[in-house]
Amino acid sequence: MTQDEETEAPTVANQSPETPPVAGEDATMSQILRRETHSSRAGASGIAAVLVILLCVYALLEAGVRAVGQPPWLVDPGTAAERIIALPAGISPLLLGAGGAVVAMVGLYFFLHAVLPGRRARHLLRDPRIAVVVDDEVLASALARRARLAANVTQEQVMVVVSQRLVVVNVRPTSGSRVSEEAVLAAVQAELEEMSPVPMPAVRVNLGTSGVIGA
Repeated sequence: MTQDEETEAPTVANQSPETPPVAGEDATMSQILRRETHSSRAGASGIAAVLVILLCVYALLEAGVRAVGQPPWLVDPGTAAERIIALPAGISPLLLGAGGAVVAMVGLYFFLHAVLPGRRARHLLRDPRIAVVVDDEVLASALARRARLAANVTQEQVMVVVSQRLVVVNVRPTSGSRVSEEAVLAAVQAELEEMSPVPMPAVRVNLGTSGVIGA
């Protein structure tokens, strides 16, 4: 065995033939897939930039007006600073509370956009050749069909909700017919294993306590 073969041997041994790769796990496609599975922050960044620019332009205008000895355009910067320091004097509690709530909501909006992952309702499917991005609604439709066949119920009696880490299958059985929760769970898990979404969500089955009158 040559030195090159000895170097490559551990790499081959670490590959798992049972789990097909996701096309795009390399650096070439990873950025494209991230854009498809994550929401853009450009909107929030643009709004924040516009607000900061407007505030800076207004402060510059007021400073320029004061420098040439003209009356303030809206509020004199010195007077505004004194009023801010004197808060809450001179302002009704209702108006002060409303203003604080608006500022808190705006701050919370930008804070959540900064810290949350911003994932879209999409999953990747494992395929060694192409990158496949599927909406969670499509996954839910396929899983609902599989659950409906396993439970032997109509389409209206099954509702599937797919999130990033969990699949919730809600089944309302037909009156007088018994539905096996284990059979529905196994069927949905088998369908997920065939599709191999990334990340792989867990499955939870909820059977309704009241049955539906069959046609």
